[in-house]
Amino acid sequence: MAKSSADDEELRRACEVAIEGTKQQIVMSIRVAKTSGIIGISGKLSRGAMAKPRVLAISTKAKGQRTKAFLRVLKYSNGGVLEENTPAITKQQANPQNGPVPSVAEEGEMTVTVERDLVSQAEEEDMESLLGTYVMGIGEAEAFSERLKRELQALEAANVHAILENEPLIDEVLHGLESATNCVEDMDEWLGIFNVKLRHMREDIESIETRNNKLEMQSVNNKALIEELDKLLERLRIPSEYAACLTGGSFDESRMPKNIEACEWLTNALQGLEVPSLDSSFSNMRAVKEKRAEVDKLKTTFVRRASEFLRTYFSSLVDFMMSDKSYFSQRGQLKRPDHADLRYKCRTYARLLQHLRSLDKNCLGPLRKAYCTSLNLLLRREAREFANELRSSTKASKNPIVWFEGLTGLNQSVNNADTSAASEAYAKMLTIFIPLLVDESSFFAHFMCFEVPTLLPPEGIANRNKAGDDKDDADDDLGIIDIDENDNKAGQNSADLEALNESLHDLLDGIQEDFFAVVDWAGKIDPMCCISMHGITERYIPGQKADAAGFVRILLDDLESRISVQFSRFVEETCHQIERNERNVRQLGVLSFIPRFATLATRMEHYIQGQSRDLVDQAYTKFVTIMFVTLDKIAQTDLKYQDIMLLENYASFQNSLYDLANVVPTLAKFYHQASESYEQACARHINTIIYYQFERLFQFARRIEDLMCTITPEEIPFQIGLSKADLRKVIKHGLSGVDKSITAMYKRLQKNLASEELLPSLWDKCKKEFLDKYESFVKLINKVYPTETIPSISEMRGLLASM
Repeated sequence: MAKSSADDEELRRACEVAIEGTKQQIVMSIRVAKTSGIIGISGKLSRGAMAKPRVLAISTKAKGQRTKAFLRVLKYSNGGVLEENTPAITKQQANPQNGPVPSVAEEGEMTVTVERDLVSQAEEEDMESLLGTYVMGIGEAEAFSERLKRELQALEAANVHAILENEPLIDEVLHGLESATNCVEDMDEWLGIFNVKLRHMREDIESIETRNNKLEMQSVNNKALIEELDKLLERLRIPSEYAACLTGGSFDESRMPKNIEACEWLTNALQGLEVPSLDSSFSNMRAVKEKRAEVDKLKTTFVRRASEFLRTYFSSLVDFMMSDKSYFSQRGQLKRPDHADLRYKCRTYARLLQHLRSLDKNCLGPLRKAYCTSLNLLLRREAREFANELRSSTKASKNPIVWFEGLTGLNQSVNNADTSAASEAYAKMLTIFIPLLVDESSFFAHFMCFEVPTLLPPEGIANRNKAGDDKDDADDDLGIIDIDENDNKAGQNSADLEALNESLHDLLDGIQEDFFAVVDWAGKIDPMCCISMHGITERYIPGQKADAAGFVRILLDDLESRISVQFSRFVEETCHQIERNERNVRQLGVLSFIPRFATLATRMEHYIQGQSRDLVDQAYTKFVTIMFVTLDKIAQTDLKYQDIMLLENYASFQNSLYDLANVVPTLAKFYHQASESYEQACARHINTIIYYQFERLFQFARRIEDLMCTITPEEIPFQIGLSKADLRKVIKHGLSGVDKSITAMYKRLQKNLASEELLPSLWDKCKKEFLDKYESFVKLINKVYPTETIPSISEMRGLLASM
């Protein structure tokens, strides 16, 4: 058994720690070993072998006058710490004063309860037998402890003796242990060797795996490289059929699909050899550079061949049309230009032009120039032949109309021949050619790959249909979508728009001369045509808002300016004709230009038809202003008849323009101005006639009015020349035979008046003015000379009414 000591203080303290919290005190502790036998009283080792150590401890607990003893079995835990087992034995002790008394052990108290893994059943019986051999009180615990110590020493001695007796077995065991140790050392050495070899093998395997991974990666990379090289080779390959087409193929219409296919391949090939379509790592490869140079050479060759062909093709198309007179207007037949076949043939090469733009944008400049130069010849000839036949086929007076010169009599009239055919000829010129020019501009913009929006003005379509030539509308389809249905760019920078305007100038320049010729021709026939031509031109201008219609806008603006200048020239010349009237011999009655202006205004309104209002209003202003100024100058040449001339002419102006003034605001303004001037002239002329017959009467009244500003009415009869006697003389001279004076006044008014229709109204005004003056005279006399008697106002009114 393992050694133990009852005097071991450390063991006792460990036991006390194990039962801490039970309020018990360790009396004795012994370290024992678990065996399969029992411990005899004789202290000899009976049977069994050594086992794991256990500790037996006896503890006591005082409770009042009683003291309980406990036998505890403790074991070592895995950490080497004692663990307490459930206490099982208790003994009742008598009072020590009464001496030793045999213990009375209760059944529950004498039972030793231990776990089976701590002591066996035999050991449990041995301990109960051992404890049963001693009958002693608690006071003899020290003696009991000493006895146990002696027996323990005896047991330990017996253990030593047993060990010495078994020395040969121990030597044999030691020899076996040494052999086992040697075997273990050899095995450890072998394991070390095996470990080194395994480590080397592991390193070799890792190296092999690394090389294998690299080989696999290299294999994958090689495969990917081969694929990329195959793709690159495919890009670098130039199909023989495309090469033959690009370098020497025909540009006939039947071959154009092949040419377009070759162009598409060439465009894709060029893009495929450039970054980012081509990986930047390939771009510096010699093979790529060589192939790029070869493809560029193909591109240069094809662009050159295609450009030469198109320049020749454009020229040949126009030459063919120029050589056929049926395309142009001829004597007795106006021919509307028809470019449907020309555009159809050009659209065949629209895709080719787009590819040429993508291949080499600089090649489009010469092509545009060639197209414009060729087509400009055709358009100018069409316009010239059309304009010439238009003028020759229009029946109109060839004698220019002079409105205000050389006409002195009222009964003379101007040539009222209808000249609207001239303006209708101009309208027909615009109706035919403005839509044509817009169509040509739009077609050219898209055909020659200008990225600008093109819109056909609604007016152009309406006018074209109105002309009755709508059978060719389907042929005039520009085919813009067909030209480039994939081009969806909206908008264009100013540089491209500037290039378009320059090309349109080359395309259409010179055609304006034929329009100007028609304008000048119509203006010479009748300047009034300028009004309708100006209105017709104004209707076309708002519709030309598309970028492709830039030159057409300029053309219309130039036409409008030329028409305005020509009309202004007519207005200025007419004003000079009016001014020349003042140099004539003394004129009486209504001047010739007054009624002529009414005729002119009526005709101008007929031509205006709701258009060109500002142009005509400006002319009205110039005409009427110079007419009134000239009238005043002519009237001032003879002051005696100045007011008569003024009132007659202003009255004629009003009568002739009454209807027009109701509908034309500008003429209404001058109508009111003439009315005011007429009233002023009437007032002056009537006053002159009244004062001529009754000068002394109203002169006497004027002297009285002047004095009333400084003196009282009662003092006036005492002034020299204003006495009552003087008043009677004035009344006798002025009012005696007043009926004869009034008759003379009427005759004088009638004598100098050339317009008999004005006499009744003027005589009414004269009588009213005379009555007003006479009423003022009567009131004045009654106030200053209240005792004097003169004819009353009612008498004078009755007299005038009877005449």
